[in-house]
This record gives sequence, C-alpha cells and structure tokens, in this order.
Amino acid sequence: MHDELVDHLTRSTPLNRGEALRVVQDVLAYFDETTEEYVRRRHRELQGQGLVNAEIFERIAADLKYRAVAPPELTLRQLRRIVYG
Repeated sequence: MHDELVDHLTRSTPLNRGEALRVVQDVLAYFDETTEEYVRRRHRELQGQGLVNAEIFERIAADLKYRAVAPPELTLRQLRRIVYG
C-alpha cells in the first residue's frame, strides 16, 4: 500500500524502504485520529508541559483549524467536555 509514496521517499530522502514505510504509516495514523482523540492527546501533552487549562483549550481550539480535515469549530466548553466528559 502507498508504494509510490514510499518509493518517492526513498529517492528523495536518506530513508531506506522500511523506514519510509514506517513514516508513511505513522503519518496516516496521525491523520486517522478522531477529533476527540486529538483533543484528549493534546490536552495530556500540554498539561505535561506545565500549561494550565485556559491556555491549553485556547491552543487546542486554534490548532484544530489546521488539521488536514478540519472539524467544525468547537467552543472552549465543547473541548472541555471532550476531555472531562
């Protein structure tokens, strides 16, 4: 699967075929993540960096606009509900 892309990566980078395939699989998995999974993951990551919720939810709301397939705009309250239920 995605042989053309893997071939392109092996020609245009120092990656070998196995490494290029792993990169493609990682990128596809990243973009396969649902909005809810993304919000929860980013919340954990940003909390781990010492940010507080006010900063975290503002940043997540801004970042969502730049996803490959941007979800509908979510309010800060909706983001909180994704994380905390």
